[in-house]
Amino acid sequence: MTDLQKDELYFIPLGGSEQFGVNLNVYAYGGQFMAVDCGIGFADERMPGIDILLPDPEFLVERKKHLAGMIITHAHEDHVGAVAHLWPRLRCPVYCTKFTAAVLQDKINENPNCKGMKIKIIGQNKTVSIGSFKTHFIPVSHSIPETSSLIIETKLGRIVHTGDWNLDPAPALGPITDPAPFQKAGEKGVLAYIGDSTNAEVDGVSGSESDVATGLEKVFQDTSGGLIAVTIFASNIGRIRSIALAAKACGRSVGVMGRSLHRMIGAARHCGYLSDVPEFVAEEDFDLIPRDNLVIIVTGSQGEARAQLSRLSRGDNPRFELKRGDTVIFSSRAIPGNEKEIIQVKNNLAAAGVKTISPRDTNHCIHVSGHPARDEITQMLQWLKPVSAIAVHGERTMLEAHMELARSCQVKSTIVPNNGSVVRIGKGGAEIVDHVETGLLAVEPGRIIEASHSAISERRKLQFSGSVHVTIVMDKGGEILEEPQISTVGLIDTDEPDGRRFEKALLAEIEDILDDFTADEITDEELVSEEIRIGVRRLVNNLIRMKPKTTVHVVHV
Repeated sequence: MTDLQKDELYFIPLGGSEQFGVNLNVYAYGGQFMAVDCGIGFADERMPGIDILLPDPEFLVERKKHLAGMIITHAHEDHVGAVAHLWPRLRCPVYCTKFTAAVLQDKINENPNCKGMKIKIIGQNKTVSIGSFKTHFIPVSHSIPETSSLIIETKLGRIVHTGDWNLDPAPALGPITDPAPFQKAGEKGVLAYIGDSTNAEVDGVSGSESDVATGLEKVFQDTSGGLIAVTIFASNIGRIRSIALAAKACGRSVGVMGRSLHRMIGAARHCGYLSDVPEFVAEEDFDLIPRDNLVIIVTGSQGEARAQLSRLSRGDNPRFELKRGDTVIFSSRAIPGNEKEIIQVKNNLAAAGVKTISPRDTNHCIHVSGHPARDEITQMLQWLKPVSAIAVHGERTMLEAHMELARSCQVKSTIVPNNGSVVRIGKGGAEIVDHVETGLLAVEPGRIIEASHSAISERRKLQFSGSVHVTIVMDKGGEILEEPQISTVGLIDTDEPDGRRFEKALLAEIEDILDDFTADEITDEELVSEEIRIGVRRLVNNLIRMKPKTTVHVVHV
């Protein structure tokens, strides 16, 4: 890319502008950089062995001497989850509110590479100078405490980075979104609005968490007999409170299952939230309470295989089980791409005689989004009156819908960036002037690798094609000392007659190829390996119409 000019203001999304999650945004001005958010995403079946994805921070790593700091707008995983993984490469100050700091501290305590990280706690409605940027933390309503929008001041003008927000008129926790700071910024002039696109295709407003508490209470009342399990995003502290209040009104105790839920609840209580909610029943005490007097909150609303709801649906929890007559409420919406996994969980529950209720299955309100719908976005744009609007946080169709809405609100300049777009922001508008290389990283149990790493693509191939491994032992003169050894993965059952015939055919093919080599050729290890590999793969394709990963090892003794 071309060099960034110190007297120009730039916005560079390194992640989160083409997909859900992996949010990592960068502002550049005056030769300095400021990052906003650093979150994870989740891998799918195309990446075997991988659960978590990270934004690739290489652009910032190369410039970390000029990285003045990183702001985390709130404690959702798609905004904070990658910090502990990537901070050792960046080693910059991290700024966030008290609750976000509590959640982050748990993560860095588990990572010895994060020793020395400085978390600077900034109160909401407070201002901090980070390099060339003077940033105001503006409290907004969302589904987790202490969520902040950012009003970023530079010598060239101001930017509003909304983060996640909505206009909930009666949030379960924290204040409503106050229009005054945004109206004031609009009166002074806003160069650019960088906004959440998650619900840009959804008409109306997002709804209120107070309605969810009422709706859940009615569903609980309508549920006769049996235990009630409610599955949510672990970080939705407002929803946890709504469930607890609804259960209390119906005379039910509440228990919690899932490590991430316990951690979030611990951080919330540490920061003074959930003070009006009774202590939750410990998992080991669930059996002491009649099932029709118990509500449990569980992780796994997206069908995650290792989350508590998935385990319960499979009968994999040795301490507790869901039984016929119980009810599971999905107080969430499916993130695009997770539908198949959620359906599988529901199928497992149905087979066990457990009833499931999703938002579409009831007339009562059991879920609202923490993100702004079109009417709320329109209101924000009317407050700010920005020169430019830039869409982030969502898939391409959401970004496009967001900017279509901005144009209908008379915003002069609109940008739909890709990850890596270099957007120059000025008084006359915004424009994409360059592109930096970016991508995704994949988290394995013992390392972090590029999501394009050949190891992942090889695993993906093995999922569909299987493998054949051949070992041949010969002396230096090319004399075969033992019968070639063959092992296969994902192709046959060696206990079945067809499998044994398959192996005999492979062995015969290998022996025929070996017999065709001349005395000089048989000593050429590379030639022998390649000819046998080609022959074996061709034979397997002829026999079962598959092209397996084939490896041949020639061992000389």
